[in-house]
Amino acid sequence: MQVTVNRKNTRFSPDPGRVITRFSNFSNERSKNIILGVLAMSDSEVSIALSQVLRGYSRRHRNISEILQTHFIKLADIFKELGIKPIKVNQSRKSLIGSYFTMEYSIESAAFFNPSVVEDPDQSETGDGEKRLIFSFRATGEGQISSIVFRSAVIDKNNNLIIEPVGKMLAEASRIKRHIYNKKSFIKKLDEMHDFDNKLSPLFVLEKLSDRFTYGELKKAVEEIRKTPKLSPNKELIINQMMWLALSHYEIEFSLDSAISERVIFPISDSEKNGIEDARFVKFTEENGEIIYYATYTAYNGLFILPKLLSTRDFYNFKGLPIHGELAQNRGMALFPRMINGKYAILCRTDGINNYLAYSDNINIWREAKLIQKPKYSWELVQVGNCGSPIETDAGWLVITHGVGPMREYVLGASLYELNNPEIEIGRLKTPLLAANNEEREGYVPNVVYSCGSILHNGNLIVPYAMSDYASTYATIELNELLSELKNSK
Repeated sequence: MQVTVNRKNTRFSPDPGRVITRFSNFSNERSKNIILGVLAMSDSEVSIALSQVLRGYSRRHRNISEILQTHFIKLADIFKELGIKPIKVNQSRKSLIGSYFTMEYSIESAAFFNPSVVEDPDQSETGDGEKRLIFSFRATGEGQISSIVFRSAVIDKNNNLIIEPVGKMLAEASRIKRHIYNKKSFIKKLDEMHDFDNKLSPLFVLEKLSDRFTYGELKKAVEEIRKTPKLSPNKELIINQMMWLALSHYEIEFSLDSAISERVIFPISDSEKNGIEDARFVKFTEENGEIIYYATYTAYNGLFILPKLLSTRDFYNFKGLPIHGELAQNRGMALFPRMINGKYAILCRTDGINNYLAYSDNINIWREAKLIQKPKYSWELVQVGNCGSPIETDAGWLVITHGVGPMREYVLGASLYELNNPEIEIGRLKTPLLAANNEEREGYVPNVVYSCGSILHNGNLIVPYAMSDYASTYATIELNELLSELKNSK
């Protein structure tokens, strides 16, 4: 029997008009010429040019003047080379200089895909049978740089979405805090990322630091090492890896006057400069009953991937840190929404083909996993993986999966596992739960449907999914029908 899937007409599509500002780099010589050119302008010329900038961009960005001033500050080294003290430059010229080193970036001009969904921490002013939801998406712009963006919606008793108005004044994190590192765990993570032999030990840098050190202290030690004549390429590689790992820890905070749809988690560190990919958000209930939202995601810098973990309680303040352990080398990790038998549990795909289950006493250290699912049917022979965190039901843990089959078609499936021992599979759909139809198969990557997290509502499974890696939508499935099919599928 084929489970009934109710596709909805709602579409989450990319909007090229949603832009943020980025610092625009030039060569030192070119930067000097730009600065000297502005300093040579008359006061009248500066006033006219700056007025044109503010008139054209003040309605597109919050605090555009503050952004221009921040980008001006980043030019301190260039001013030093020119022998000019920035303090001698008046505010108007600072802002105008900053504007020459500022550019807009359209965060979702290319694609808007791989959604997950969780309950909003704020459920006030919802009606009977309604629930306020937060959707997260992977937004991709020029150069295929991915970021995390959000949408807010209320789902009614009939499973229809009322999407809240989408803000245009995008807000990046207003503050970034650095982390304090433990030397032993730092070295262990470096070992997991790269096989160092004795000649390439990172201790040539770390021996200069105490057992606990800050990012600033590490950066200072690295700067001293780089003064060494003819630094070997291997040592330079280790230094780059160390700085990449150090920058992957951060805390970010959004302004309280920003709507959820205006908050953008754009790549912050070098470890994720080429993208933040496929965040799987989950509402996690601590053993003491407290709620925290986690998201596992993949950071990519163009060469390496680094599985990472985000945490938040309010979607204003986020903490990001790398995931450690032998298992933290692959994409697609998904946390269970609570501890199982006193341990954290996670789904992963350590070999890129099969589904595994791992337990840990520490939420960001994962070392051993057990194989729980292999490709079985024709539509998943290439690989199987999870499509988000397991969902707890009375019948067991419901896991939405993805399978890859002929012609690299990605489809959604479903499996059911025992509550107290999720290593044991109760049942598994023999046919796909959802595959791309004619409308959904055309896009950036054809013939792909994919999800990063679903939710239960009024006895239905709500599955947001991406259509061929371009836009997103959602479908509903009657839960009891799906569970019945899973329990009878063996």
